[in-house]
Amino acid sequence: MSADSSTPDRTDATAPGPQPEPLRFFGTTWVAHDNGYAARRAGAAAGSLLAAVAGCFVLRFAYEGMAIADVGTFVNVLMVVMFAICSAIAFRRTWDGFTRRHDPASQSSMRGLMAIGFIGSLLAYFLRSLTEAPGEKLHREEYETARDQYAKRTSRRTGNPSRRKRKG
Repeated sequence: MSADSSTPDRTDATAPGPQPEPLRFFGTTWVAHDNGYAARRAGAAAGSLLAAVAGCFVLRFAYEGMAIADVGTFVNVLMVVMFAICSAIAFRRTWDGFTRRHDPASQSSMRGLMAIGFIGSLLAYFLRSLTEAPGEKLHREEYETARDQYAKRTSRRTGNPSRRKRKG
């Protein structure tokens, strides 16, 4: 086991077969909902909500800075609309990421937009934390599929075929 008791070391795994993939902030507690899973979920929800509120304050200070600089109404409206659209896109993309994996190419191309719309991502994380660990459903489906495939592969063989007695 590693230093965090909820995240097993893959080299020390005693059970044969596929091992659950750890989730950020949750380790592998999502598998059996043990080792403080509920507290971690509450902490993740509270933390993401607090981070979203702090982000809103940062954006408010940026907006006030633009108002002090007297850049004009058009630029102020453009900034608000840009952050609203980027946050909405980031929310949807983050929400979809909890149920299916995005391809790495589209993920890297959307990195800038996701950074601008960070409030949307934080709100998606908050809302998902209210019902489950973010990404738990996707990881559970993949883990159960891998376990089923492993069980099918191992149940086909009943032993070493070279040890079978041949009819003479």
